[in-house]
Amino acid sequence: MATPEVEAARVLLERLGLTPEQLLEQLTPRVVPTFGEYIPTLVTSIPASTLRVYGTYFDRLVEEWGSRRLTEPTASELRQLAEVTRHRAIIRRNSRGGRSAAENFIAAARCVYRHAEEDGYIQVDSNPARRVAKPRRLASTRRAISDTRLAEIVRVAATTGNDPELDSLILRLHIETACRRCGALALRPMDLDPEQCLVFLREKADTVRWQPVTSTLMQALLAHVADRHLGTPIKTAQLLRRRNGAAITRRHYDSLWNRIGRELEWVARQQVSTHWLRHTTLTWVERNFGYAIARAYAGHANPDGRIGQTVTYIRASLEEVAEALAAMTGEPHPLAMESREVGYTRQVRTA
Repeated sequence: MATPEVEAARVLLERLGLTPEQLLEQLTPRVVPTFGEYIPTLVTSIPASTLRVYGTYFDRLVEEWGSRRLTEPTASELRQLAEVTRHRAIIRRNSRGGRSAAENFIAAARCVYRHAEEDGYIQVDSNPARRVAKPRRLASTRRAISDTRLAEIVRVAATTGNDPELDSLILRLHIETACRRCGALALRPMDLDPEQCLVFLREKADTVRWQPVTSTLMQALLAHVADRHLGTPIKTAQLLRRRNGAAITRRHYDSLWNRIGRELEWVARQQVSTHWLRHTTLTWVERNFGYAIARAYAGHANPDGRIGQTVTYIRASLEEVAEALAAMTGEPHPLAMESREVGYTRQVRTA
C-alpha cells in the first residue's frame, strides 16, 4: 500500500504531465564526451567553408585536450592555449604577431562549445569560451588600387602564364562585379542571364544576388563555356575551367598572384590579392555613387542592425547598380537605361 507521501508525489507528477521514468531520466547525469570524442563527430555537420577556417584549430584542441571532457577546461586555460597558438603561428610577410591565429582559435573553441550547448552537454553559464575575448581586430592593410597599377596587373595576367585568356577573364569578372573568390568559383552556366547581362553570385554565409555585368564580359563568359566545357555544357557544373575542361580551384588564384608578384615587385611586397580588386571597385562606386549603391554592389544590401534603421530605406536597386557599372566601364547596360527612366519620372513628379 502506497504511503501518503508517495501518493502525493504521484498526484503531483500527473498534474505536471510527467512519468516517473521521465523524472529519472532528467535526474540521471549525462555523460559529457571528451574533445577527442566530440570534435570528430562535430566536423561532419559543419559546412566545408567553416571547416576550412577552423579545421586546424579543431585539430589543436584534440591534440592538446583530446582525453579531457568538454566541461574540464577553464576560461584561463582556453586563454593560455590561445596565446600558445598565437606564438606558434607561421610568420609570413603580412603577419601581425599571430593575432589572426589566436582569434581563429577562440572562434573555433566557441564553435565547439556552442554546439555542446545545443546538444545539452554544458550549460550557458558554464561555457568557458564565452568568457574569453577575441584579440581586437586591426584595420586591414588592403586598399583600392590606382588605375595605373591595376592596368599593370591586367597586362601581366594577359601576357604571361600558360592560360592568359582564362586569367584575364577571371580578373575582369572580379573587377566588374567586385565578387569574392568563392563567388567566382561557385559560378555555373545556369547563373548567366545574357538578355539582361546579369550573373547570379553565391557567396559566403549563403548570400545570393544578381549582379550586372557588361555585354563584353557576358559574351566572354558564354564563349568560355562553349570552349572549355567539353561537349554539351552541364548547367549546374562549375563555369570557370582550364583548357582540358578541369574546373579551377582556389590554388589557381594562388598561382596567378604568385606569377603577377614575380613580374611586379610591389604586388609581392604588399601581398596584393583578389580581394584588393573588390576594394578597388567598391571604393570607386562609393566615391561616385554613394554608400547605398556601394553597399548593394558589394552584396551587403540587407541591414545588419548595427548602423541604424535608416539603411532599410536607402537600399539601392539593381538598376542603380547597373548604372554604376556602366559609368565605371564606359559600356552601356540594358538595366541602366531603366534606371535613368525611373529617375526622370521621379523628377517630374517632384516638380
